[in-house]
Amino acid sequence: MESPLCPVEPEFRLIETFGYHPGTGFVRLDLHLARLARSAHAFGILFDSQSVRELLQDKGGETALRCRLTLARDGALDLTTAPLAENPPAWRLQISNARLDSTDLWLRHKTTRRTLYDTARAALPKGIDELLFLNERDELCEGTITTLFVTTKNGKRLTPPLTSGLLPGILRHSLLEKGDYKEGTLTLSDLRNVQSLFVGNSLRGLIKASL
Repeated sequence: MESPLCPVEPEFRLIETFGYHPGTGFVRLDLHLARLARSAHAFGILFDSQSVRELLQDKGGETALRCRLTLARDGALDLTTAPLAENPPAWRLQISNARLDSTDLWLRHKTTRRTLYDTARAALPKGIDELLFLNERDELCEGTITTLFVTTKNGKRLTPPLTSGLLPGILRHSLLEKGDYKEGTLTLSDLRNVQSLFVGNSLRGLIKASL
């Protein structure tokens, strides 16, 4: 049964975007399906992970792929793929004028309700590859399509906590689980005094960045 939280618009979808690499397969697929299952449960949408695995069975090959999986309100799955280009060597970042609300539960789910992110990304200034959002408390949250990762001057490797208001990213989950990074509240002042700065997502991995 659908949750009262589930949007009424027929085009609403839950989204997972992940990579396929020849010889490796679908990257972090189990984590993506687990996040999709959690969101489906929250919205009262039927979801069968085995159906996804069957959908992916013949989608491999000799080309790296960007895979976009969607789950509709009625439980229908759809998969689109496209060639995955190589990562750029570095991205230039800028702070968005828009703010995120740390209490917004929608930030915890990857869905087609992405107007703020899509609008910001469509209007990226020339020479800028990604925008970072602050919340109402001036804490750093996330980018339009990436999570933030920093190494402070004293060597702490940090990524913003979910309480700041951000998507529980799959790359973020993986790096936290391995102990490569820890959660830590970050401000713009912190960002200007880091030893190293990366943004990333499960599709692209970590990308070196500068503010």
